[in-house]
Amino acid sequence: MNMTANTSSSGVWEPALPVNRDLYYAGAWHGPVKGGTSETFDPGRGISLGHVADASKEDVDKAVAAAREGFLVWRDVAPLERAKILKEIARILRDNHRELATIDAANCGNPVAEMMGDANVAAAQLDFFAGLVTEMKGASIPMGPNAVNFSVRQPLGVVARILAYNHPFMFCGGKMAAPLAAGNAVIMKPPAQAPLSSLRLAELIDGLMPAGVFNVLPGGVEAGAALASHPDVAKVTLIGSVAAGRAVMRAASDTIKPVLLELGGKNALIAFGDSDPGAVARAIVGGMNFTWCGQSCGSTSRAFLHEDIHDAVIDRVRQAVSNFKPGVPTDPETTMGALVSKAQHERVMGYIQSAKDEGATTVCGGAVPDDESLKNGFYIEPTIFAGVTRDMRIAREEIFGPVLSVSKWADEKQMLADVNALEYGLTCSIWTRDVTRAHRTAMAVEAGFVWINEVSKHFLGAPFGGVKQSGIGREECLDELLSFTHEKNIHLSLVGQ
Repeated sequence: MNMTANTSSSGVWEPALPVNRDLYYAGAWHGPVKGGTSETFDPGRGISLGHVADASKEDVDKAVAAAREGFLVWRDVAPLERAKILKEIARILRDNHRELATIDAANCGNPVAEMMGDANVAAAQLDFFAGLVTEMKGASIPMGPNAVNFSVRQPLGVVARILAYNHPFMFCGGKMAAPLAAGNAVIMKPPAQAPLSSLRLAELIDGLMPAGVFNVLPGGVEAGAALASHPDVAKVTLIGSVAAGRAVMRAASDTIKPVLLELGGKNALIAFGDSDPGAVARAIVGGMNFTWCGQSCGSTSRAFLHEDIHDAVIDRVRQAVSNFKPGVPTDPETTMGALVSKAQHERVMGYIQSAKDEGATTVCGGAVPDDESLKNGFYIEPTIFAGVTRDMRIAREEIFGPVLSVSKWADEKQMLADVNALEYGLTCSIWTRDVTRAHRTAMAVEAGFVWINEVSKHFLGAPFGGVKQSGIGREECLDELLSFTHEKNIHLSLVGQ
């Protein structure tokens, strides 16, 4: 079925929503065993987009059994043939980028113009891992003339990937790539808040792989817990909060299965006194990912500005942030969307109030837009606070909203102690003209991914992931592919029988 987004008379793109709202496994659509559904919404307009099946534990059991059968077929498909199929999926994503982007804009609140780039990101990951299928190599170990000893890499089995709501179809399309390339079957659990694009993706690629190899199970906490604890799920991954990561680890521990976790961040941007104030101001605003309302685990939501440039940067930040104005997510002119839900909107507004109560200085934002056309959605102005101290809530807790805290510093040792004081350690951005200082600081910060004079970008092939409680494992690189295999050693005696 060919479905495209339509353009209304106001210029807003209307999403062509998926026809199927059930569970996709065993190469077919199935109603939930208990008949449960959940309502999904358009956070930009505050309206319902209908109901979607809600997978129960019994549904997970059926889907895992189907995935296990699919795995037994898929593991024996030649790696280069698997790669060919992944490249075809990448082509389908690119061909349907506008449709998928419009669904996500309507269902998760991110601007449609930005979401169209998500298709290219996901397609690039599919192509990347398709190209690495011959790199799943073992090694030979010398044992003398009477034996051959070598290792091989084999797929794990059924892999469950639990996805976040900030980039739903990018995660669904891109995160299937590594486990499928390695020969595993996958069960994708789309975010409960925004499941529609994953269901549409299942419609688009239906039939490309053996039944049971690719599965989509919309659902909530019950489905996620059942996948994490299921004895026939060989590995579970999560993109989500630290609390969700802890829950997944606890559930996975029952069967001693490996986990891959990309969790929360309270990431620092550090600017030294020799930095260009204009460049730093643009980095502060760009790194905060105001486009999708700061709903990104990698957002640099804490800016540490040296006292020599602090005031000059703050002056320029006001101009840099003016490019981001909340608007209807499905309007291609929108530069900043809506938060994903009413609950998240209320949570973020609570943090803004706490910052004011604790004495932070409002640089800009901090309120709900007064635009009448946005009154039914979940919008917040891009918000920046200065004068933030380490004891304030907005300096310590992940907000996952468009709120940035700025702190002035003079003592490098104390600044680094403040940067490293939290349980998080995902990303960090460092700004200085001094190469020695940049390298020294990069080595000192407790983060898994560091930019120097750059911010926000990912580089395919470069390992992305966190330290401390920001996660376990690395993605977007060869290590991700290998993590979906296990190494088996084989010893062959050449002594005659």
